[in-house]
Amino acid sequence: MIPRPLLAALALLVGLLFLGSLLVGPAAVGPLDSLRALLLGGDGPLPLVMREVRLPRAILGLLVGASLGLGGAALQGYLRNPLAEPGLIGVGPSAALGAVVALQTGFALDFSLGLPAAALAGAGVAVALLLLLAGPRGSSMTLILAGIALSALAGALTSLVLNLSPNPFAATEIMFWLMGSLADRSFAHVWVAAPFVAAGAWAMLGLGRGLDALTLGEDAAASLGIALPRLRLRLVLGVAAAVGASTAVAGSVGFVGLVVPHLLRPLVGARPSALLPASALGGAAMVLAADIAVRLVLPGRGLQLGVLTALVGAPLFLHLIFRTRREFR
Repeated sequence: MIPRPLLAALALLVGLLFLGSLLVGPAAVGPLDSLRALLLGGDGPLPLVMREVRLPRAILGLLVGASLGLGGAALQGYLRNPLAEPGLIGVGPSAALGAVVALQTGFALDFSLGLPAAALAGAGVAVALLLLLAGPRGSSMTLILAGIALSALAGALTSLVLNLSPNPFAATEIMFWLMGSLADRSFAHVWVAAPFVAAGAWAMLGLGRGLDALTLGEDAAASLGIALPRLRLRLVLGVAAAVGASTAVAGSVGFVGLVVPHLLRPLVGARPSALLPASALGGAAMVLAADIAVRLVLPGRGLQLGVLTALVGAPLFLHLIFRTRREFR
């Protein structure tokens, strides 16, 4: 049974943060004027800013956060490993590699959506290699090892591109993209990411019964009628679609898929099926809050979203580790 009060509270929090994302910006404009410009339009630059700058940025924050939180919860449930996160299977790093190659070769400049397209292609290649390496009936350990190998390879190739880059301006642009950001995004990025995120979320949210059965072990889950190869395929494709699309439009945003499920797991009774929707809402709340913070903290210095989520997520995760250690003493 999914705790409805928790989901309602998280949905309310996401709604308030989404509204805050629409209203926070460098322009000193009142909230009522901003909402009027968003809903009614009119003359002047404010309606354009609200509809073409702030609204797609807020929508992408919602999509990216939900993808990362949901992907982290699904992987932790399948692998029964609290350290699992979306980057573990190599999709995120491979999508980042595709984007880096597009930036370095100039493909991202020749086509308006060349960068997210290249990132999605990198994620697709990673999925194909992951399924090839892990095999159709491989164990969860095989999946982990294949994912770690792909992540290491994609990271090494990304470093190689940066190391051999003859253009310092391209290298700087690559570094800033790798830090993750929702700035300067448009509805074109929303339309690119939304179908993949929706398909990935649909695939992962349907895994609840199988993940609950897996808490008893793979043999017990198989005896309950769970088709483990089909479940794994659906998991990999769902995480790849949602997280790959999020990385394609926002860059690398870390710690969301790792920390959010840990924070919410005690509130849902440690049931994977209940944790999935809660983590999607929690991830959306975390990314929206972080994106609001980057506009308020050092607004003139261009603080990147991925940097802030890492600065907040790493100490929070350490706190969770120490709290867990105290509970088992």
